[in-house]
Amino acid sequence: MNRADLHTHTTASDGQYSPEELVRAAREAGLAAVAVTDHDTVAGVERAMKAGAKWGVDVIPGVEISTLAEGKEIHVLGYFPGEIGRDFAEKLRSLREVRLKRNEMMVNKLRELGIPITMEEVLAKKREQAPEANVGRPHIAEVLVDKGIVSSIDEAFKRFLGKGGAAYCTPRRISPIEAIRWISEAGGVPVLAHPGIYGDDELVESLIRNGLAGLEAYHPDHDPEAERRYEALAEKHRLIVTGGSDFHGERHGIPYHGPLGSRTVERDRVEALLALKRRG
Repeated sequence: MNRADLHTHTTASDGQYSPEELVRAAREAGLAAVAVTDHDTVAGVERAMKAGAKWGVDVIPGVEISTLAEGKEIHVLGYFPGEIGRDFAEKLRSLREVRLKRNEMMVNKLRELGIPITMEEVLAKKREQAPEANVGRPHIAEVLVDKGIVSSIDEAFKRFLGKGGAAYCTPRRISPIEAIRWISEAGGVPVLAHPGIYGDDELVESLIRNGLAGLEAYHPDHDPEAERRYEALAEKHRLIVTGGSDFHGERHGIPYHGPLGSRTVERDRVEALLALKRRG
């Protein structure tokens, strides 16, 4: 047990597992550490840490902040052991309001395409899974599957909800540079999530110049060539190389993005994050 999965989601955002279920699953998967990185919230962190003490799994507090750059949705991971101040919590709340607006925009666009779907159906899907969860695109995708519009969550994203999809849209968000600053000001360590998805290494280089501390080289949506490229880029700029499954649970029997523990790093990467945190 010397592996760490540094990118997972719980029912505090759009994951299928409660914080306690996630930690127990991490133990069963043989992980030494797991980071809870829910979208724009840290609501599941405290519960996960209590479960980690029970199950003998090191839980790394984290968050995944949604941002926008040149029309692209960019996600910045923040790792920051310790208490979350009121100012940072308020900033995250504002981001969740933007997420809600984005969901409403996508549902309206689907209706314009002739697909009979309502926000109430999406909210009902959230409530039956976890009343406290943030609504996200996976909830919309599940409704599309239930209605027979698509055959799988993957198809829902490819045809409608993912970048380039017929119903894809995103409201104005903060920039990734702002997210890096927010995380750093909160005493955390900013890491760029799945850089290979964006197809814009010039942007990645720009974020490195603006305080990025790490790159998530290992991710289910990265092929071996992308992994090698971001390993080399991180080494060039003396950044921490991280990795994680981006685990959200299973929807209709299929893991979204990857199974828990399918992408990991050595436990010493956690120590590197903590050391950077302490240096401040």
